[in-house]
Parts: sequence; structure tokens; C-alpha cells
Amino acid sequence: MEPPAPIPLNRVSLTGAELGNLETALNGGHLGADGPFTRRCEALLEEMLGGGRVLLTTSGTHALELAALLLDVAPGDEVVVPAFSFPSTASAFALRGARPVFCDIRPDTLNLDEARLEALLGGRTRAVVPVHYAGIGCEMEAITAAADRRGTSVVEDAALGLGGQRHGLALGRLGRLSALSFHATKAAGCGVGGALVVNDPGLVERAEVLRDRGTDRARMLRGEVGPYTWQEPGSSWAPSDLLAAVLCAQLEALSALLGRRRRIWERYQEALAT
Repeated sequence: MEPPAPIPLNRVSLTGAELGNLETALNGGHLGADGPFTRRCEALLEEMLGGGRVLLTTSGTHALELAALLLDVAPGDEVVVPAFSFPSTASAFALRGARPVFCDIRPDTLNLDEARLEALLGGRTRAVVPVHYAGIGCEMEAITAAADRRGTSVVEDAALGLGGQRHGLALGRLGRLSALSFHATKAAGCGVGGALVVNDPGLVERAEVLRDRGTDRARMLRGEVGPYTWQEPGSSWAPSDLLAAVLCAQLEALSALLGRRRRIWERYQEALAT
């Protein structure tokens, strides 16, 4: 007797516009980073979030790694993260030598328990990284207030939060920096992708440099400098415009994609309640 077929964790929802966008990108000849679809995606996300500077990245994990580099996280630093999350929440900062300090979670939302946070903050705390688990917003007012009292940055892990709000503000706009994910399992996906949301204007230019191999290429593309030059150590975190072409179709249909997920959730709620 054959075992029953496994129930898939997720099925990718396509809008029908992805292939057309890919054809446009291929015919346009811009397959590298920072092409027209990348710019379109970043503009769409900035509009959805109500501000901030959005930089597409090759994954949500890489967005967190970029945040760690941008905040100069170093050995000896501590970063407070929830005790329940995807590994990247902690590992992105551990890669820079920081020690993850795990904060217990709330039983009702599975988010970082803001009532336990302040006791974990100390002189070595470089950042607090709340995760909006399952798209449910953390108690950001309390978290931000505790971090501000200690002069600590808040980095939102909003990998699951696109389209969510807290008191009328978009998830992803509530920290100094925020990370988004566009993995195939997310509401809007391009296979693997992400974005860093820079909500502190003072960090925008350096974020652009670090994302683009440590160069001022972004300024060159805007016509602000001549040939770009190396500024400081960075990495290559900008995705191909082919991935952005797929993501663009998803973002333009985000409301419908979220509605489909809500209907599935409601079916489960109804079926399991009887």
C-alpha cells in the first residue's frame, strides 16, 4: 500500500503576467541588477509602505545581513531576537560576530514578548530584531520605546509582514531598518528574493554602497558622479532584473494574492471549528 500523498506546505500563485514581464525583460536586454523592473518594484514597495528607501536584495536573509553590516555589528555585540523564528533572524547577525540573545515569545501571537525585552538590553546590545510572525504585527511601540531608552536600533524582520499594518502604519516602516522576503512561500514571491527598507535617511547612501559591492554605482546610475569607484567593503546583494520582472507581476496583484490566502485561512477556520 502506497503512503498517502503529502500535503504541500505551499503552492505558488501566479498572476498570469509573469511570462509577459520576463519576455519584456529578455527582449530589453537588461538581465543584470538595477534594471527597469527593479526600479518599478522598489517604487511599488515604497508606495505600499508609505515611504522609506527600498533596495531589492537577493533574499530576505541577505537583507538582514546587509542590515547587520550597515549597523556595524561586530564581535562582542549582542542582538536581541525572538526565541521562535526562522534561523536567518539570528544567523545574519551571528555572521558578524554578534551573540544572539533570545527573548521569549508571547503565547497569543508567537511574537517577541515586549514585556521581557528591557531586562535583556545592556551596554553591548547593538540591535533588537522583532519578527512579525505570520504577518501579525509586534507591539512595536513598546519595543521601540525600550530600544530608544538604550540607544539601540530596531531592525524589523518583516519577511512575513508585507501588506500588514499596525495602527495604520505598514509593517516594514516601524524600525530603523526592515527586511522583506519574496521567497516562493511568501504572499508575493519571485522564487528567492528580498528587500531592505531603509527608514533612516542617514543610512540610505551607505546602504546603496554596501549592497553594490562597496561602490557608489547607484550614484553613477543617477548621474551624480562619473565612473563609479570603490568606497568600502561591501557585497553583491542586488538581484537580476529577471527576478524583479516576476516580482513586479506579483506586487501589482498583491491585494488579490492576499485575498486568496485569506479565503484559504477562512476555509480552514470554518472546517476545523466543526
